[in-house]
Amino acid sequence: MANVFGILTAIVLALAGFVAYQNKARYETEISNTGNENDRAAAFERGRKADPAKPRVEEKNEKAKLGYTEGRLALAKANYAATFEERTGVDEEVVKLWAIEGAQKKTNDDLTQQVADKTAKTAANKSKLDEIREKTARVGDIKELAAKMRTTKAELEELAQSISTTADKLATLTALNNQTEAHANSMKKKFEIISSGQSLPTLNTRIRSIYPTWGFVTLACGNHGGVVSNSTLDVVRGGVTIAKLLVSAVESNSASASIIPDSVAKDVTLMVGDRVIPAVIAKPVIAPKPAAAPKPVVAPKPAEELPAAEPAAKPDAGATPDAGATPPAATPDAAATPPAAEIK
Repeated sequence: MANVFGILTAIVLALAGFVAYQNKARYETEISNTGNENDRAAAFERGRKADPAKPRVEEKNEKAKLGYTEGRLALAKANYAATFEERTGVDEEVVKLWAIEGAQKKTNDDLTQQVADKTAKTAANKSKLDEIREKTARVGDIKELAAKMRTTKAELEELAQSISTTADKLATLTALNNQTEAHANSMKKKFEIISSGQSLPTLNTRIRSIYPTWGFVTLACGNHGGVVSNSTLDVVRGGVTIAKLLVSAVESNSASASIIPDSVAKDVTLMVGDRVIPAVIAKPVIAPKPAAAPKPVVAPKPAEELPAAEPAAKPDAGATPDAGATPPAATPDAAATPPAAEIK
């Protein structure tokens, strides 16, 4: 683009110079013609004064020629002025074209730099593409690899779905197993409590009826409520144990229990509706084992103070050991044996 604008500028300058040159030549010609006409007019005037008898027709012709020449002179001046104004405009246009040329040259330089950068980038991309093609050529056909990758992706998705399903099943089974273990532990504890002859801790019932003559009462629940045969129960009123019962017979929804003698509090009479709970059995408390007393440390005697060892007597060849001799009994340990477990 810069070259094009430069060529256009040169053409415009050449045209402006050519027009200016032509106008200048025509102006000089007209000035020369005007000078010749003036000379002829002056000569005519001198001739007319010298020869008054010359016909007046020549004077008219000369005046006509003079007017024509003056018209041509005015036209030449007008053309010169127009040409000068046109040249001024052309000069201004040339200045603008120079500015445009400079800007276009800068743009062309920028474009050239961009083209160089793009060319370098294209070469780098081509090198990378060649490397990729070389690597893919080692691996195999891209289409076959794409098909294998799609198949592998589908298999991975299927495996992920299967793993998710299996994980859900495992979580369900784990929760079920935990519930089963919890239920089994609960049942185990219940069996342990029942085996120990105690009613379940969840037992909370009421006295349904009282038979003071025979010394027993009936309860409002049985096996289903946690009553165990031969277990001890507490009768509670106002948060205080007022009597104890010994279960004698148990059914599914009822039970009977004997009133333990001397367990009824003084001035208390059992009533229907008194709350019955399992008896609290105190756990044995094992007393801590006393620490053994430290043995005294005896310092060894110096070597010079130790008595000399006496030589052992040699036994006779025919001597036999005393059959009735017994070795000395072992002394018991100084530490006392721990006391038996104390029952509260």
